Amino acid sequence: MLNNKLIVILGPTASGKSNLAIKLANQFKGQIVSADSRQIYKEMNIGTAKITKKEMQGVPHYLIDMIKPNQEFSLAQFQKKAVQIIKDIQKRNKLPFLVGGTGLYIQSIVDNFQIPKIKPDKKLRQKLESKNNKELYNQLKKLDPQALEIIDLNNKRRLIRALEVCLITGQKFSEQKHKGPDLFNVLQIGLNPGIKILDKRIDQRVKQMIKAGLFKEAKRLIKKYGLKPHSMSGIGYKETLLDKAEELIKIHTRQYSRHQMSWFRRDQRIRWVKTYREAKKLIRDFLF
Repeated sequence: MLNNKLIVILGPTASGKSNLAIKLANQFKGQIVSADSRQIYKEMNIGTAKITKKEMQGVPHYLIDMIKPNQEFSLAQFQKKAVQIIKDIQKRNKLPFLVGGTGLYIQSIVDNFQIPKIKPDKKLRQKLESKNNKELYNQLKKLDPQALEIIDLNNKRRLIRALEVCLITGQKFSEQKHKGPDLFNVLQIGLNPGIKILDKRIDQRVKQMIKAGLFKEAKRLIKKYGLKPHSMSGIGYKETLLDKAEELIKIHTRQYSRHQMSWFRRDQRIRWVKTYREAKKLIRDFLF
């Protein structure tokens, strides 16, 4: 029944996907693999809205607290580890749930991306690092406009990697992410409560984060690691150095949630739900 089956629970930030996934995992004897590019970092708990042991309700979670904030973690590394864990869960006759809001992480598993194995060029990277996001965007637009459809324009590391691949190989980055043969029999369930509810939840979450000590966490991490690591580009950290930090975090989080929905809407295979009951029925029909 569970052989090779994978449930994906996705959605924008603050949509409630973690709570939904835990409830469903308990119902269907599942285990959760995180597809969140921020929760992989240790020490970054409040700003990433990292799930706590208590909130896990006994459901095993993987790919959380993997690396230090100053360490690199590539899409290829995520894909390799996630595939290994999903297969291991299946071998133990449990149902794997891939849960998160990082679209590229999810798509790399669902579509089995054949990621280019091109080693980083340190000199080239240093040259690209000296440019701002707008300059990198304009350069990539000339070399590979299609790549801009699959890259978060605020993600400097991804922009640099795309340019690096284009410049080293002489080929378009967008054409090198080929889909491979399906690894799993996948059901993708998307959770979208609507913009008004999302915005309200985002505002509430930011207030709770600040109350829980977000500014203190950010200050400690910035002092320890600085702002250069990719991890520190995440919403909720750099804003704490500016005036009206709370309002900025809310605005940037809302913008990010819109970007996530734009990404997910392109995939017609996603089954959108609003309730646990709807998701439960979809999974039951998928399994049986």
